[in-house]
Order: sequence, then structure tokens, then C-alpha cells
Amino acid sequence: MERTQGFFHQRETESDASRAARQWQSVLAVIHRAASFEGEFRDRLRDAGMVPDEIRSLDDFSSIPVLRKKDLSRLQREKGLSWFLSCAPGRLSRIYQSPGPIYDPEGSSPDYWGWTEAFFAAGFRAGDLAQMTFSYHLTPAGLMLEEPLRSLGCAVIPAGPGNSALQLQLLQELPVTGFVGMTSFLKILGQKALEKGLDPKKDFGLEVAFVAAERLSESLRSEIQDMFGILIRQGYGTADAGCIAYECPALGGMHLSTRCLVEICDPATGQAVPCGEMGEVVVTPFTLEYPLVRLATGDLSRLSETPCPCGRTAPRLQGILGRVDDTAKVRGQFLYPAQVAQTLARFPQIVRHQVVVDNVSGKDGLTLRVETSGPLDTAQVASVFQEHLKLRPTVIVLGLGDMIPEGAPPLVDNRKYD
Repeated sequence: MERTQGFFHQRETESDASRAARQWQSVLAVIHRAASFEGEFRDRLRDAGMVPDEIRSLDDFSSIPVLRKKDLSRLQREKGLSWFLSCAPGRLSRIYQSPGPIYDPEGSSPDYWGWTEAFFAAGFRAGDLAQMTFSYHLTPAGLMLEEPLRSLGCAVIPAGPGNSALQLQLLQELPVTGFVGMTSFLKILGQKALEKGLDPKKDFGLEVAFVAAERLSESLRSEIQDMFGILIRQGYGTADAGCIAYECPALGGMHLSTRCLVEICDPATGQAVPCGEMGEVVVTPFTLEYPLVRLATGDLSRLSETPCPCGRTAPRLQGILGRVDDTAKVRGQFLYPAQVAQTLARFPQIVRHQVVVDNVSGKDGLTLRVETSGPLDTAQVASVFQEHLKLRPTVIVLGLGDMIPEGAPPLVDNRKYD
């Protein structure tokens, strides 16, 4: 099966002028829909002293203040989800919830999240059997990534996360050709297969993998590709906005999706920076039921307009190079210091805490360091943390000689970004 040639649709190869014209018309449609009802966007414009009719160019558009994820979460709680919607909630397809918490509405239009072209570029083709290891419970990843696979003509095993023994059984007993999930989990499956005396290249039928939700270093990609003998490509997106960018067979960065406008902006001003400079990824999806105008992701990147050998003409994000704010994305979940503090308030004996994120051998790790005033059940703390934040930390109770300094940041991210 040919997995590295062709395009899903013609928009992937359009000229710069055609792309700019199409994107601008799509942006105008989103602006008009978002301004057609009393809600978040109207308030944002009003606060900035702007009116929709004044937005006549991309320069005008970049003057609209960005919408930050922390504000999205706060406003949803204060105003309700309907304040963001251009339709009645019952007209949507689904409503998910992500940590924050943030509600993520899914409209009813085909390929709403825009991942189909990303899966095609990654090498998935009609007739593949894909093992989906993202969650199907409340969070959108599982269904968000299953539907584009079905539209390509693939069958899907809704395996969900964890349960490595069952995952290995599926890989052995079914003709699985595609894996969808996190690279770190695929590595765990490979290691466990080797421990059982299996050869991932010979005993499994995997040919292609689509990974997301965590940083993929080239060393980890090479290690896992060699372990399984497969093609690995990654996508980048969020639970609110869907697909933002994706890799092609030629690598060299992630092509911007055709279903949204992506800007790289100065985090302080929200204004676009010149191509090649690092800034914050700001995205406006061309979806109308839940119009998000200039959503600031908090991720740092830069763009390259160097022509790509694959023939796709969209600029490419040069990786995710860090975070703007004090949040961290760990194993696909955003971790907010305020939410950590709220969760740990259930344990009055914890007088000070600090979350430390690291990455050892390509796997994100989470350590919760705590100072206490009395006995503490660390297993219970880890369980409550996982229940509320979807991540399970290693809990370390600090001794008298190892204190968290006054004023130390509540979250420390020690991961290094390529």
C-alpha cells in the first residue's frame, strides 16, 4: 500500500494567493457569525472599542484581542456555554469536557475537527485497521480522531488508554495496521512486547502510527520507528480548536491545517510577528457553531515558508518550542496551578506544594513535592489528584532539610524543547 504519496484534497496544494483569499473569506464568515449574537465575541470587541464592520483586513483582524484558554474556562463558568454558541446546544453533535474545566462543543458539520487531511498525510489509507488508544470518556480525543479515520475508509478498534496487556493482545490477534495515540504509550507497548519475547516488527502488523498530545523528539521517533518498523507522523491541535497542523512524509515541520487561520503572535501584544520569529500560536478555526476568534493556545512556535518536497504549500510550524504561561501540557492534559491548589486544599496537612514535570527517556513524568504538618496518605493524594486532574503524580513528602523556598513557582517544567 502506498502511504507517502498524494493529497487528501486540492486545498493542500493551492497557491499563496488562493490560500490567502480563501482564508480571509472564511475568517469573515466566522466574524459575522460570532458577532450575530450577544455573547463572548461581541463583548470582546466592545471592550476593545471595535465593531465588526471595521475589520476589513488581516491587519484589522490582528488588532482583535486574543482569547486565552484561562479566560475561556472562566467565562464558560461565569456566563455559561451558550454564551459562546451561535446555535442551541441541542443542535450540536457532542459536548466534551477537558481539564480546566473547559467544555468543548462539537458541531454537526462533516470533519468538524479537521483531522482527515492530517491522517492522510500521515499515511493512513482505506482498508487500514486502526487501534485508537486515546480516551473516549468525556474528553474529545477518541471520537475526535476516530471519525476522520472512518471517513478515510479505515476500521477502528476503540481500545482507549492503558491496559497494555489487552492492547498487546489486540495487536497480536487482530490485523492492526495503524496505531493512534501517544508515542510514549507506543514505546511502552513495544518494551512490554520485547519482555514477553515478542518481536514488534514480526509479530505485529503495524505499518503506520499517528501520534499527538505530547512532544515528539527525533530521537524518540527514530527509536520507535526502528522498534516496530513503521512510519510515525504527528499532529498538533487542541480540544477546543481541533487540528492546527500536521506532519507530512517529508517532515521538516508541521503543515498548517487548511481548516483554520494560524497566526504566530507576540504574547504580550497579540500582534502577528514576521515569519521565522518565535511567538505564540493563535488559531481561528473556520467552524460556525462554536466560533472561536483568535484563540491563544499558550504554545510557542515559529513558521517556515520554505517549499516542502511533499508538494503541500502551507507554511510549517517548526515544532512546539515551549509555553507562554504557567500551565504545562502533560501527556495530553493541561495542568493549571490554580486547579492543583484547589485539589490539594482537600488535604489540610499539606502546607506547601510544587509540581515538577520532566521527561525521561521520552516519557513525561509528574512529581508532586509537598511539605506537611502531619501524617499524609500519599497514595490517597495521588488518587485524588488523578481523579480531578486526569494525571497521576509521584508524591514526595519533603523532610526538614528539603523545603520548597518561599515564592518558588508552584509548577516547574524541566522538559527541554528542541
